[in-house]
Amino acid sequence: MLQNDMCLSKDGFNDNEVKIKGCFAWGQKKISEYIKNGNHFVVKKSLSTIYYFLNNEDQYIAPSDTISDEECGVKRNTDAKEEMRTMGLDFDYSKPISLIKYLINMLPVDNVEDQFLVLDFFAGSSTTANAVMKLNSEDGQKRNFIMVQLPEPCDENSDAFKSGYKTISEISKERIRRAGAKIKADSAITAPHLDIGFRVLKIDSSNMMDVYYTPDDLAQHQLSGMIDNIKKDRTSDDLLFQVLLDLGIDLASPITQETMADKTVYFVDGNTLAACFDTGINEELVQLLAKRQPQRAVFRDAGFANDSEKINVEQIFKVLSPHTQIKTI
Repeated sequence: MLQNDMCLSKDGFNDNEVKIKGCFAWGQKKISEYIKNGNHFVVKKSLSTIYYFLNNEDQYIAPSDTISDEECGVKRNTDAKEEMRTMGLDFDYSKPISLIKYLINMLPVDNVEDQFLVLDFFAGSSTTANAVMKLNSEDGQKRNFIMVQLPEPCDENSDAFKSGYKTISEISKERIRRAGAKIKADSAITAPHLDIGFRVLKIDSSNMMDVYYTPDDLAQHQLSGMIDNIKKDRTSDDLLFQVLLDLGIDLASPITQETMADKTVYFVDGNTLAACFDTGINEELVQLLAKRQPQRAVFRDAGFANDSEKINVEQIFKVLSPHTQIKTI
């Protein structure tokens, strides 16, 4: 709170003494020393008021890590537990949504097209994801989030475990679903196009058998069992996301699925990638795909009946879509 009026000089600095009342980690003596050494304090206002100081090298220094309840609108940390219960969930160590919103707002978004990504390596109940969706509903921005959480078992005596949640990651996923649905409903008029979608990805071993990476280690007597180099328990979705990783395509890219010539085809980010991992790939399918002219086309190596069929695929694309990059796995 400013105690007297500010009168700025031509260079933008205040000529008069200004007393500011607020929550600071430093005492007056330390602040006076900084001013004496040529540092200047500024108040930067975004969606909330955040205090910074500008040192004599014109570098912004972030606020102190000491934050009062009043600053971020939290009455007590147990508010977080109540927030979870309103969604029908139970988790003992979640953080208040208002606290995470306050921290996120320390880096304001100035443009709805800005790429703003919030990463939480210890997601817990995913309060961070909840806060990001809530902020987006309030200001129309397009922040994204990545939540990382190990499948840590829930305490068998906890209410969460008794409700059927065996791991913390299960609670995390369910909270994002419920919080997103509630925020979407509450902001149906003010933010009708709010994006609350998310994907769940799990770390696993490669989809490919060892021979894919070390073919020279394969002995002659093993060849008969190597018709397919993909592990038998892997799905088309597994293969698709490995391809996205291999090609450096954003895992959050929109994916559509179509049936073409009785085969399942995935289209990623419009025409960026077309992928089919079915077997029995025929000329009809290839003709249809080539006419769509995707930037990349990926097939399962064992999806072709023989080498001749594979060569036909390359020739068809050369004629109908010469710029398409073809890859087999």
